Amino acid sequence: MMNIKTKIGLDGRVVIPANYRKQLGIKPGDHVMMLLEDGEIRILTAKQAIKRAQALVRRYVPEGRMLSEELIQERREAAVDD
Repeated sequence: MMNIKTKIGLDGRVVIPANYRKQLGIKPGDHVMMLLEDGEIRILTAKQAIKRAQALVRRYVPEGRMLSEELIQERREAAVDD
């Protein structure tokens, strides 16, 4: 792990060093998620945030169950009832 010292700008901005952005695949204009955990700021790409959310939900969904398929089926049934 490489440590880099940086400075907070007057407007609260922090520059993410180019080599970090390259390793994460972050480009100008991309959105990132910032998490405050255990007194640390963590920056996640959109892809990382999605994987994290999926892993969180997966813990509560039985193996082989497809929530997306269930939702689609419910919507189809609701459309027929209307």
